[in-house]
Amino acid sequence: MAERTPARAAPAPGTARALLAAVAPDFTEFPAPPGAAPGTAGVPYDGPLGWDGYGAARERAATRTGEAESVVCGRGRAGGPGGPEAVLVAFEFGFLGGSLGERTGDLLEDAHVRARAAGLPVVALLATGGSRMQEGMRALSQLQRVARQSALTREAGLPQLAVVRDPATGGGWATLGAGADVVLALPGAQAGFAGSRVRPDGAEPYAYTAEGQYAAGHVDQLVTREELPDRLSGWLSLLTSPASGPAAPPAALPRTSAGVAGDDGAPTGPPRDGWEAVTRARAVGRPRADAYLAAHFTRTEEIRGDRCGGTDDGVRCGFGRLPGGTTVAFAAQLGTATLPAGFRTAARLIRLADRLGIPVLTLVDTPGAANDAAAEQAGTGAAVADCFAAVASARVPVTTLVVGEGGSGGALALAAPGRTWVTADSYFSVIAPELAAAILKRGDDRIRETADQLRLRPQDLLDLGVARGIVGG
Repeated sequence: MAERTPARAAPAPGTARALLAAVAPDFTEFPAPPGAAPGTAGVPYDGPLGWDGYGAARERAATRTGEAESVVCGRGRAGGPGGPEAVLVAFEFGFLGGSLGERTGDLLEDAHVRARAAGLPVVALLATGGSRMQEGMRALSQLQRVARQSALTREAGLPQLAVVRDPATGGGWATLGAGADVVLALPGAQAGFAGSRVRPDGAEPYAYTAEGQYAAGHVDQLVTREELPDRLSGWLSLLTSPASGPAAPPAALPRTSAGVAGDDGAPTGPPRDGWEAVTRARAVGRPRADAYLAAHFTRTEEIRGDRCGGTDDGVRCGFGRLPGGTTVAFAAQLGTATLPAGFRTAARLIRLADRLGIPVLTLVDTPGAANDAAAEQAGTGAAVADCFAAVASARVPVTTLVVGEGGSGGALALAAPGRTWVTADSYFSVIAPELAAAILKRGDDRIRETADQLRLRPQDLLDLGVARGIVGG
């Protein structure tokens, strides 16, 4: 018997089709792929386990939702006509809790195959309780299919975004959700591997929310339903813009609260000695990375967290649009000691940009890597090594501008060999002069002398071949 398409009324708010209509008004659904597992065809099919009543439950779900399965797949333009095109997969939670079964796997695999054939990114609008119990291990094994398709799409250089709705738990969260390149979440959504009925007694509820996952660095952004069309359009536009060669360092100094840098009476031009270079780099009023990013890009979207439970508010990572419309990835230190999570987040950003063919700009400004006991336990050494490796192995050009303190290996980990520029208000040194003096058993009265001996001024770095040029000097 031919598969029945259930009668479809206007979508209710919060359903898959209502969300699709909001984020991609021209959405066109894909037909079911040949050979897909049986759907709702008027004849109850109790699945591979012969679970009594399963077929009837599917029929009731189809009648209630107007869908033949728990996921709707197709393509459309995010934000409406003229927006970036993507393959979208939207879960209908009203159909057996948005659970994944064999047929769901068929539809998801087909969506990824179509995405790769068309060179389109994949967006998952996720609302699922996990794998379908009535299909047993045949349902659970669909996660392997999904992971395989995601890996192939990743190898094809196509971005994958997830939008976490309420709820997003179980294997769906662990593959389509947490496994995406960029994870957005609707505020208040349940998000986590454990669903509400299988969590340990006394478990902290906050940990299983979108807000809790955001705080832990597993969600990149919290986005309201009203904001979602624009944010999705912005993300897809940034991640699919064609590469345009190496990222250039910002050509002009950003403005400060007192006007253009230097207007507040701060010294301009190259520093006279090493200690002046250090004090200028540490000055409270000098432009920070935030100002450079605001002056350089017309739009930015940021990722958050290292996907290992860590975040560092002293490092900003994301993608920005230049005035000409092209995209550059950025990893920017904000002047604090960089935590292990900061290095891992920067490495994550660089690897994602490399896979998508997007050039990278790093802004260096740190007294060094955090070296307290907590940082050591969190793996400072391994995190710094990971960042060095990400920069060293990048196939896209990585460009660096040192905008403030360049403190030892914590700064060098984000610096591009052969493509590093410095500002007139910066220094770059193997070690801070105070620490060098302490190691050499010199008194405080010799710190200034030590700073000179380290040859850490911008013009010294140019002479030594460490920097290619001085920006704004």
